[in-house]
Amino acid sequence: MSEDTATGREPKAAEFEETEGLATVRLNTPALDRRAKEELLAALRSAVRSSTARAVLFLGSAKAFCVGQDLAEHARTLEERPRDALDTVREHYNPIVLALEEIRVPVVVGIGGACVGAGLGLAMAGDVRVAARRAKFGTAFTGVGLASDSGLAYRLVTCLGQARAMELMLLGTVFDADRALELGLVTEVVDDDVWQERAREVALRLASGPTGAFVAAKREVRSAAVGGRELAELLEEEAEAQNRLGRTADHVGAVRAFLNKEKPTFTGD
Repeated sequence: MSEDTATGREPKAAEFEETEGLATVRLNTPALDRRAKEELLAALRSAVRSSTARAVLFLGSAKAFCVGQDLAEHARTLEERPRDALDTVREHYNPIVLALEEIRVPVVVGIGGACVGAGLGLAMAGDVRVAARRAKFGTAFTGVGLASDSGLAYRLVTCLGQARAMELMLLGTVFDADRALELGLVTEVVDDDVWQERAREVALRLASGPTGAFVAAKREVRSAAVGGRELAELLEEEAEAQNRLGRTADHVGAVRAFLNKEKPTFTGD
């Protein structure tokens, strides 16, 4: 029995915890109502602020990673305050996506079930995605007469290119985890009973790795994905990062371990 259940408090929709250099953000509800969005944002901002986390694990429930907006709540807002119904994009979804973007260390997303609409946008904001075989994916927005939010169009174009992104956005077809793997939307597909353990295993591996190198590599990949960047500018960013990392204990120790035919130990320094 959870503490919230034992005390009669309503369980939290999203939670944050940190142990052994791994921060975990857990979303406990498939659909995002106002409370869930506020608690998710708070949990992600805790991950941003952490000075000790060397990786972040972002999990949904077994039923669904996230199916996006709670449409029952949205329908009530459309009826009561139609002009304000989509204010939640600027008020909640944009800050949530930007908080994910601000996390400097690797973010591993564990997807145990449905991952559609804004949920797909949030998952794509991570760096590595582990999916259960039962997981289903889709863009969903055009099915309810909307375009997209949560950075989904940007992520899909960056990952897949314009033509395939357009196909997924316009047709809104729901597809399975194997298709997501084929498209490159997820990193790995595992059996349904081990998806959470595998996602945690990957996150712990990253949390025990060369944190400074991971942070720099993540920044370089994101920089390279931005259109219009000059190669010379990107090369200079790489040179600056290598000069900085070359003086770290992780690099010096790893080189020594390689020469001694030993496995390196990374401390994040």
